[in-house]
Amino acid sequence: MRLFHCGQCGSLVFFESVQCVHCGCTLAFSPEDMAMLALAPADDGDHALSRTWQRVPTRGSDGAAPPAHYQLCTNRTTYGACTFALPAADAQAHGGLCAACRRTRVLPDLSLPDNLRRWSQIESAKRHLFYTLARLGLLSTQQPGPVYEFLADVAGAPPVMTGHAQGVVTLNVAEADDDERARRRQAMHEPYRTLLGHLRHESGHYYWEELVLRAGHVETFRALFGDERRDYAQALQAHYQRAPLPAAQWQPQHVSAYAAAHPWEDWAETWAHYLHLVDLLETAASFQTHMAIPGTTPDHAQHYAMPDPFAQPAPGFDAMVSAWMPLTLLLNSLNRSMGQRDAYPFALSTGALRKLRFVHDTVARR
Repeated sequence: MRLFHCGQCGSLVFFESVQCVHCGCTLAFSPEDMAMLALAPADDGDHALSRTWQRVPTRGSDGAAPPAHYQLCTNRTTYGACTFALPAADAQAHGGLCAACRRTRVLPDLSLPDNLRRWSQIESAKRHLFYTLARLGLLSTQQPGPVYEFLADVAGAPPVMTGHAQGVVTLNVAEADDDERARRRQAMHEPYRTLLGHLRHESGHYYWEELVLRAGHVETFRALFGDERRDYAQALQAHYQRAPLPAAQWQPQHVSAYAAAHPWEDWAETWAHYLHLVDLLETAASFQTHMAIPGTTPDHAQHYAMPDPFAQPAPGFDAMVSAWMPLTLLLNSLNRSMGQRDAYPFALSTGALRKLRFVHDTVARR
């Protein structure tokens, strides 16, 4: 995620900021502009009552261009659960929902306070995914990406299973509770489990159909990941019934133990790791991060500048991976200094990197 600045005063703000802490200006992210907007009421009315907003001229501009008009997403004004805006001209046609929120078609019962909190956290993770997919050029009017259903377990009904089917990503909102997510992570012997990680993984299933199947790259995929025509349900059942695989059995060719369950899961896990890589590198590049890994003498230190994945010209895959390794080492070391688990508890083997390169090349072709 790159850094943003307030258009009114130039202070540093962040993707989820709704108000500049320096000048108090109202902020919203516009997915149509892929920019953070500093906003003022278009009708000169009270901030709390304004429905239409205009973009404050960017600091240093001559202000000659007419200000664009926006509305804050209805999920922000009603629930405080969104940070996006949408063009005012499009608001009525979309029920006041921003480009990200209107992709969610089923919600849990929001009259329950816990569900409102859970849904809000999940939407925050989804906006983060939306941003990365948009930066990669994977969202458009013709291909708006997956739709989402966020559901809660109901007494007497089968439990809600997180997954993807026919372009729909389903997520059990209980995953927003830290204790429940930790319980499931331990029960499934997973080193990593987050809301954003779930959404990245499930979006991978969607994009397998778009970028591999429909784009005609299935044979190349099978040569690397295996034959996806294997019985999927049987493969998952076998994965969950057997004892956890030793790392020596999966690590040489996969990014995780779960990736070894079936070629589709291998792709989705690798896809999620590629989004981890792109997002973390963009964040590091935004902070102009430079690293030196000390050697036995100062002359032997290895120096790295973090490449921006979205720079023009774009860095090659090898340059990104070369920076990724020391960056995750630093990230994990900082986490350990705070008494936290490793943020990226994985080691990418040569076989896993070949698959990661395939994902990179597939996205680049798109």
